Amino acid sequence: MTLEPPPEHPTDETLAYRRALGAFATGVCVVTADSPQGPLGLTINSFTSVSLEPRLLLWCIDERSERWPVFAAAERFAVHILPATDRETAARFARGVALLEPGEFERRLDGPPCLPEALARFECTVHDRIQMGDHMVVIGRVEAFSASDGDALTFWRGRYGSVGVDE
Repeated sequence: MTLEPPPEHPTDETLAYRRALGAFATGVCVVTADSPQGPLGLTINSFTSVSLEPRLLLWCIDERSERWPVFAAAERFAVHILPATDRETAARFARGVALLEPGEFERRLDGPPCLPEALARFECTVHDRIQMGDHMVVIGRVEAFSASDGDALTFWRGRYGSVGVDE
């Protein structure tokens, strides 16, 4: 069996499928890891808890991403759930400058680079990697976590929004 590369120009059916998937509102996260050039970030919305005991979570990365080599090989990473006020960070790591400058991250001992502002943060080591279609599922074992109060950044039908406590 030969795998065909994805079409350069998506079909109408592919675009319709993406629009249908966009009907599901998701949270917005940034994953960080070390690269040979320095700490690197990537915006994701494919994040979920897998297990409470042991503490496992997962996220997915598209194999066509230019950041694929770093995140597919990283043994440690951090997932940051973004607060509603952090659209700029989400946009930056989705398509913009992905390298973190000194002063833009912090680190616990030998842990992964971490963004200082996050609604919740999970520092992980890789538990497993599973190739599925055109994505890799990265399963992380949570070594440390933190959380704070606030509204969460969401993504729905191609737009950022927020969800929080009703006032």
